[in-house]
Amino acid sequence: MRIANVEGRAFLLTADDRGLDVAEASEGKFGPDLTSLYEDWDGFRAWAEQTPEGVEKNFSRRQLGSPSPAPRQIVAIGLNYRAHAAESGFDAPDRLPPTFTKFVSSLTGPDAEVVIPQGGNVDWEVELVVVVGRTATAVAEDEAWESVAGVTIGQDISERVSQLAGPAPQFSMGKSFPKFAPVGPWLITPDALVDKDDLPLGCAVDGETMQDGSTRDLIFPVARLVAELSRTITLYPGDIIFTGTPAGVGVGRDPQRFLQPGEELVSWIEGVGEMRQTFVAADDLARKGS
Repeated sequence: MRIANVEGRAFLLTADDRGLDVAEASEGKFGPDLTSLYEDWDGFRAWAEQTPEGVEKNFSRRQLGSPSPAPRQIVAIGLNYRAHAAESGFDAPDRLPPTFTKFVSSLTGPDAEVVIPQGGNVDWEVELVVVVGRTATAVAEDEAWESVAGVTIGQDISERVSQLAGPAPQFSMGKSFPKFAPVGPWLITPDALVDKDDLPLGCAVDGETMQDGSTRDLIFPVARLVAELSRTITLYPGDIIFTGTPAGVGVGRDPQRFLQPGEELVSWIEGVGEMRQTFVAADDLARKGS
């Protein structure tokens, strides 16, 4: 099952550009927004699995927003692939990997124009994103997937100058500029994936592949990650978890490589879809608005 955010309304997809408006098809029982779906995810799933009928509507990519547009929390994980930990100069974690937040104000949909901050070095980090479907506190690892509504694609876009400036790194600030958390294009429920623990993912800049990995290489797979996080924090319906990025980020290259104005970043996860961001300089945007 695939759920999309089409201009703020929940759509149950029947194709990449077509689906049922959930509120209309359910006669107001569910929706119209996606946040309310997660608050009654079990009830919505039971209804959706009965193959609801209704008038299918077309939509375009430009109408898509984040599949979870108003999470209470965005939790992000660092160093969750061994090769990425190595390229970053760190040992692979044996306990919970570094955990930080991307502030909700950085959240956007799957296709966006992103401003490069003045003096900044902007980097890419493709990630599998988990959307929580049930309140989770101290859940067991073998039950953790039951707390997951579904998965989607995320880019943990990172500005490395402000992130790594001393005296201590500012991970959350360097990763929370406007539109630095694109998520989409839609939510895929775990049962719709061939293997929910082995999803090839990657990204390319202007057609050049930068990252190419698989979630089978996660040090903390989704179930363990959800279980470990829930030991400390309560996860709420609609919360977003960025699960970590594979090797190939710009800051880890020799020479280092960062995103430039005019470049296009395409990210994909097999069986989920793809996202596209284009990048503009801050002064270009200022001139456009003058």
